[in-house]
Amino acid sequence: MIFVSVGSMLPFDRLVRAVDAWAGAHPETPVLAQIGRGKFEPVHARFVRLMPPDEYGRIVAGAELFIAHAGMGSIITAIEAGKPLLMLPRLQSLGEHNTDHQLATVRNVGDRPGLHHVDSDAELGAAIDRLLATGSAAPAPIARYASDELLDNVRAFIAGKA
Repeated sequence: MIFVSVGSMLPFDRLVRAVDAWAGAHPETPVLAQIGRGKFEPVHARFVRLMPPDEYGRIVAGAELFIAHAGMGSIITAIEAGKPLLMLPRLQSLGEHNTDHQLATVRNVGDRPGLHHVDSDAELGAAIDRLLATGSAAPAPIARYASDELLDNVRAFIAGKA
């Protein structure tokens, strides 16, 4: 099963529409999308508007592939669940967010094992096909707490020594 999430704050119809088109061409693969307040309602994929956090976590944990915007909550959820994540960043120019910070996010985390991204919705279907055919590694786990080195650097910065 593929699980798609647009996050909980903003609609992301471009992502939902692209995955729904893929689902229409691949009816053998179940797709569930959490679409939030989006205007586009999938025709081929099952969808919900929102789901409780515990159910959301269970769905991600059971998914073969997790597809989402490039929000940090989605990235952390994928890492914690050990599920490959395919990201499509929201674009300010399309009115999907008020900045292009998600482009910076995918530049910084998008090449780590298990974390993948595409630059456009036109690339999404091929990326889904490739990831399902080859299987993707689970994202590398992250430490629960900041390293001592990071904490020392933050302390030095606050103290004006960095």
